Amino acid sequence: MTEVSSPHDHYADASLRALLAGSADGDRTAFAKLYDLTSARIYGLVLRVIRDTYYAEEVVQEAFLQFWQQARLYDPDRGSVMTWMMTIAHRRAIDRVRTEELQRSRIVEAGIAQASITAPLPLEVVIDTEEAREVHACLHDLTALQRSSIEMSYLDGMTYPEVAAATGTPLPTIKSRIRDGLRRLRDCMQECD
Repeated sequence: MTEVSSPHDHYADASLRALLAGSADGDRTAFAKLYDLTSARIYGLVLRVIRDTYYAEEVVQEAFLQFWQQARLYDPDRGSVMTWMMTIAHRRAIDRVRTEELQRSRIVEAGIAQASITAPLPLEVVIDTEEAREVHACLHDLTALQRSSIEMSYLDGMTYPEVAAATGTPLPTIKSRIRDGLRRLRDCMQECD
């Protein structure tokens, strides 16, 4: 069964192609329109794969950055603009899920429980053994990406730029991830009191 495209589909793809071509030439207005027309579908796809709104938003942001940077690479002979965009976003979402799973397995293998007790987190207060257990429990409430970023920064003593370089993640994303993770960690610790 072949898919029949309507004149509206052809017009929509032609419109997206024109906006992508404008984006390739550095037209920010064209890119903003492209974003407005496609972001809901891209977000929906990514959210179905990742199942976490925070990380879905982050992946969508990264995907749109890639669309902007690689707009010149789009080949209309290989499919519609929307197909090209959805493929890139889907790959990024799958990569994020795999990264999360890899981080989880590394944490389990490293025995993070022993690491938190033998090398207490140098947060803003001195943590005794009971608080260390609470911190350990609260660390497991964080997402794997938040947890690994905080561990690299606070356990391994890496700077935020070093964490960004080690994970291949933009520095602003690392800063947000650590800030949000520390906020969640603080809230969890307050609940334990």
